[in-house]
Amino acid sequence: MKLNTRLAAGIGSLFVVAGLLAACATPAGSGGTPSPAATATDDAGGGSDEHEVGAAWLDGGRMIGIVTQGSSTCIPVADEATYEDDVMKVTLVAAEDDEACTADLVPRVTLVGTPEGVDPSQGVEIEVTGDGWHGDTDLEGVPSLKAGGETDYLPSAGWTDVDGQFVILSWGSSSCPPVIENTEVTSSTEVTVTFETPPADQVCTMDMAPRGLVAAVNGLEDEDAGIFAILTGGEFDDIRIPITPN
Repeated sequence: MKLNTRLAAGIGSLFVVAGLLAACATPAGSGGTPSPAATATDDAGGGSDEHEVGAAWLDGGRMIGIVTQGSSTCIPVADEATYEDDVMKVTLVAAEDDEACTADLVPRVTLVGTPEGVDPSQGVEIEVTGDGWHGDTDLEGVPSLKAGGETDYLPSAGWTDVDGQFVILSWGSSSCPPVIENTEVTSSTEVTVTFETPPADQVCTMDMAPRGLVAAVNGLEDEDAGIFAILTGGEFDDIRIPITPN
């Protein structure tokens, strides 16, 4: 991965992501067509609305991306993530720095550290609660994944249960997240994700943070058949990563 000089100067400040509950995230509005949110009143849920949520395995199983629908500028953070009775429960709250929110409706991702007890090789049921709403989704087990341990700070990606939708995790400055310019199928086993070139005068913080993006693509016959994402443009130099199935 190519990192700018400001970021390279800050690599010494790497932090361990065990127990990570939230991170800066950017929606991929230009990377694909967002799917509409499914909203319904659920009497069994205490009168709260039921929202469509998705999830994807990231960072080799050490992290999970929770996808919700809402404002692209006000991405919720995870206040709590627990695992009990074979169910992972996540509570999402507004970020402290949220002020005015745009009125768009796009898929955006909240990054959550995989709670102790969750075995990514076996899969997990996830229940998500927000302010006046709730939703649930399932992540299928993937034998090669394992929770715990320190990240390798490499990009990763994972499919959600929405056709064509996947989450990309990268590491770098929290104030300068990458922005997707285009996403397209370039072979039967590859999806190329092109990122915008950042402004030459862009000033970035020197931290090393996880950044999440939601991308979408049409035209793949089988998303579970060993599909790779090619990350190019911006800070990425044709990085080839597998998209973890769901």
